[in-house]
Amino acid sequence: MTVAELFSNAGERLSLTWVAGQSGGGKVLTSDTVQKPSLALVGHLNFVHPNRVQVLGCAEMDYLRGLSESELDSAVENLFSTEIAAVIVANGECIPDALLSAASRTGTPLFSSPEPGPLLMRVLAHMMAQALAPSTVMHGVFLEVSGLGVLITGAPSAGKSELALELISRGHRLVADDALEVFAVSPDTLEGRCPNLLLDFMEVRGLGVLNVRRLFGETAVKQKKNLKLIVHLAPADELNNKWQEVDRLDMAAGKRNILGIEIPEVRIPVAVGRNLAVLVEVAVRNHILKLRGFNSADEFSERQRAAIAADGEEPNRL
Repeated sequence: MTVAELFSNAGERLSLTWVAGQSGGGKVLTSDTVQKPSLALVGHLNFVHPNRVQVLGCAEMDYLRGLSESELDSAVENLFSTEIAAVIVANGECIPDALLSAASRTGTPLFSSPEPGPLLMRVLAHMMAQALAPSTVMHGVFLEVSGLGVLITGAPSAGKSELALELISRGHRLVADDALEVFAVSPDTLEGRCPNLLLDFMEVRGLGVLNVRRLFGETAVKQKKNLKLIVHLAPADELNNKWQEVDRLDMAAGKRNILGIEIPEVRIPVAVGRNLAVLVEVAVRNHILKLRGFNSADEFSERQRAAIAADGEEPNRL
């Protein structure tokens, strides 16, 4: 993520004004840490890391205002000698000429904002954590089905896009078709995002590229959603060959590890005449029930054990 991209994303939210150092917009941010460079101003440069955003709040600006001209030049020189990515002056403080001059000379972006320093640091850290999170690209169609982020995967020509089109026509929402950017935004959360190039579009064999937003309206698309379930479309013959390995009571195939996070996966056999849209909707509803502590397979097994116990019979051992 570059400083220019950060300004584009956060400029309006934080009322940022780019006052100097415009030539440094291409500087790359390598950490989501936002610092207050108080120690750097007094010469402790080992506490300031390069390629990070520095926020000058009330305390820092009060300190600079209390310095003589030579001391101010020295403090500013200390700050800009550490190859910082950008500097933001908070609270609408008046920016000293020495700070403007140093930013222009070193090509370091210098911003001003009327917002308080703690707010700037919190919002910027969150934005950069989202942008710099570990990521990967996955093949499939990602939708929001009944409020749950569902990735539909399968072999080419398995019918993923046609299934997605049917789900969209039933009121669900498209996030991304064909290529999905997945980010590990927290230790246990994956966020799926649509690449900007593919936003609103999906490709269906026989129909070509479709603009889903224009066809179905604004509510038919969404730019990002947390990934909670994977539905894999597999040929019925493939699952029949492995039927002995499949739990008939609970069709959950297991979990798929993505960026170190386990995501539940369900395999649905694909065959002529099967209503896959209904099956996906039911799979999502069943998964939501599991999240709430209700498991249909466990309930059925418990009822079966109770019936056997009532008859005084021992369960058969397979």
